[in-house]
Amino acid sequence: MDFAALKAEIIEESKKLGIDKLGFTTAEPFEHMLESLKEQHAKGHTVGFEHPVLDERIYPDRIFDNPQAILSIALAYPSKMTEKAERVRGERRGNFSRASWGIDYHVILRERMDRLIAFIQEKVPGARFKPMVDTGELIDTVVAQRAGLGFIGRNGLLITREFGSYVYLGEIITDIPFPADEPGVFGCGECTRCVDFCPTGAILGNGQLNPNICLSYQTQTKGYMPEEYRQKIGHVIYGCDICQQVCPYNRGMDHHLHPEMEPEPESVTPVLQPMLTISNREFKEQFGHLAGSWRGKKPLQRNAVIALANYRDRTAIPELLRMIEQDPRPVLRGTAAWAIAEIVREANPELLAFFSERLIIETDEETKAEMEKAYLKILEIKEKD
Repeated sequence: MDFAALKAEIIEESKKLGIDKLGFTTAEPFEHMLESLKEQHAKGHTVGFEHPVLDERIYPDRIFDNPQAILSIALAYPSKMTEKAERVRGERRGNFSRASWGIDYHVILRERMDRLIAFIQEKVPGARFKPMVDTGELIDTVVAQRAGLGFIGRNGLLITREFGSYVYLGEIITDIPFPADEPGVFGCGECTRCVDFCPTGAILGNGQLNPNICLSYQTQTKGYMPEEYRQKIGHVIYGCDICQQVCPYNRGMDHHLHPEMEPEPESVTPVLQPMLTISNREFKEQFGHLAGSWRGKKPLQRNAVIALANYRDRTAIPELLRMIEQDPRPVLRGTAAWAIAEIVREANPELLAFFSERLIIETDEETKAEMEKAYLKILEIKEKD
């Protein structure tokens, strides 16, 4: 079989299927990544979301019998909203990062890859495939760079010439020996904008980052967010776009090629206060289709509390007091206490008495510590009055 001719047919079909970029690489090991991954593990630059078996991230033959090639696909997503939520005076909204706009990208990519696989199977009956999106063993950006879709920038994201870094990535391992494309070539030059603008110093500048201090990761944790990150997330309730927004390759990039990726304003820029009392059913209806909902309701509610504190929204205080008194989840009680101490500008005796009472009642030690810090901060405000 003429695999070069088949490759050309597949590239042409991929455009009809709504795949914005398609590249091919060999199934050779990614051995150049081995030392880097070991170094990341040694430094503790892992968060537990990574595939746990190191060899399976490096050697395709550990996860697929007789691999011959890997197809890498990219779909471009928008960076600007065509419709925005109606502004209401005094109504505070949070926002999801751009990679969580529209239908969960895992669903969209898998559908595109399944259709591409079906097309190839018609041409090569009996061929085998293993599609992966984000949660697979291989490293999406590394595969994509070797397949020529773009290059890995200083911020660790894949940067394409056509779409910047606003792309979702997926890959398909197969036993068909397709000819490989030329790998992408590093193109950041001396630019360090992503490194310079990262609020926490998470971006190391060599294509690696310390994910533990990345704000995107911090918005996805389930426990208390460390206090040093709370003000830094601003009004974001999921993800972080800063290193993409400042990248010169993303200047003017805004592609609306896939209707499923168009953001719904009420979902991706939600009003914050209603999130504090949202039911499980309401949460699923409003946010369930977003990639940013994968960690569940509690982290996003915690982040909404932090965002209200960063707005200094005094109208939220009654609801935050209710959370401290009634919410069964310690993290939300403690974060609400912190938020009130951030918001208030004057301390009345009733508020101090409320905190004194809750400190006696509270049984969770970490939450009690949060409440005590909040109480002392409010007390300090009173003493200054």
